[in-house]
Amino acid sequence: MLIRAFIPAHITAFFVPVLHEEPLKAGSLGAGVNLSKGTNVFASIETGTLERHVHVAFNGEPVKKEEAEITYYVAEKLVPKDFLGEVEVWQYFDFPNGYGFGNSAGGALGTALTLSYAFGGTWLRASQLAHEAEVKHKGGLGDVIGQLAGGIEVRIKPGAPGIGVTDNLFFEDYKVLVVPLGRLSTKEVLDGDVVKAIEAEGRKALEELLKDPKPERMMVLARNFAEKTGLLSGELLEIARELDRALKNPSSMIMLGKGLFALVQEKEEENAKNLLADMSLPYDIAEIYTERPKVGRWVE
Repeated sequence: MLIRAFIPAHITAFFVPVLHEEPLKAGSLGAGVNLSKGTNVFASIETGTLERHVHVAFNGEPVKKEEAEITYYVAEKLVPKDFLGEVEVWQYFDFPNGYGFGNSAGGALGTALTLSYAFGGTWLRASQLAHEAEVKHKGGLGDVIGQLAGGIEVRIKPGAPGIGVTDNLFFEDYKVLVVPLGRLSTKEVLDGDVVKAIEAEGRKALEELLKDPKPERMMVLARNFAEKTGLLSGELLEIARELDRALKNPSSMIMLGKGLFALVQEKEEENAKNLLADMSLPYDIAEIYTERPKVGRWVE
């Protein structure tokens, strides 16, 4: 049996980490956007062996348990202890790991959905398990519930799916331009001194967005958040200012990755592409993904 899930990449525009000793009550407030590119997860289940085996691979390469703690945590919870057979989980990422596209949550949620589909379960229990795995292993706090929401989402109450609350912004004619430049450790940022500034500026941004819930306002607030917290600075800030010259809305920093994103209209795409090409910078453009993640039996 081969099951496939697609989980959209998720970019956080601004956020407030909310920690709690119970993983399902931990989460984040904030806003973000889901992309039509993301993580594809395939789960292959074969019976007939004498033992229970679980294997994980990223982009076609097998990974050890310590390199995929979140995925193995999910799999161990969902593959029955008395199952005799081979379970292989293959995760393919459209964006690099550690760049702020929610790959960790995409892998966790995709694994939870495919294995729940195969062995029995529900969407809510699967997504709560993915969230729990993310929180326990410090992969992230709000990506799972954001990916479930689709579109341009706003997290207005923290927590796992079923506990946290999300809303969505209406939008027209926008795509998402991304400029992925490097990795940034979520764990290191959340363990650092910048957390107080993130909490203060994130709450202000959320309050202001809820007063005027529009994607254009979100981008202004995201940029203010990125600069006031000091997360967006130096060369990355200079690139953002250059990019702003080609766009109606300000660009901002991908939270948390060394990169930028912007909402662009079709008439702006060519200028933005030319500018980034002149600067020899990598970029990609994706649609905004408005559905919930997909899961089902894979038929080639």
